[in-house]
Amino acid sequence: MAQPSTLPYRATTSSGEVIDVTFDLHAETRSASDVTELLTALLGALDERVTRHGNVSNGDVMQALAMAMALRVAMIPAPRTVTEPLARELLDSALSAASYAQRVRPPSGHA
Repeated sequence: MAQPSTLPYRATTSSGEVIDVTFDLHAETRSASDVTELLTALLGALDERVTRHGNVSNGDVMQALAMAMALRVAMIPAPRTVTEPLARELLDSALSAASYAQRVRPPSGHA
């Protein structure tokens, strides 16, 4: 069975804002469900850590994620000339999709 070419995803921020985004999947994606599970686990771990420590800046979170991606790329037993452009392509594609995300703010609480 062919894999889907996109991955719809819903994230909810700590303030209750809902972000609906549709990511394009790379042509060689083996499992959209694995991608979904990994993304959910990563976001959950980040949310738990930020909530527990409360004073973590968004910049520090983004820097840690960039470093994690760089390390995962370095762990792949393939030439850097293959892995680094792929990582950049995947990040650019994800950032582009997120820029078109639908955002639904939680009710303000006013009657």
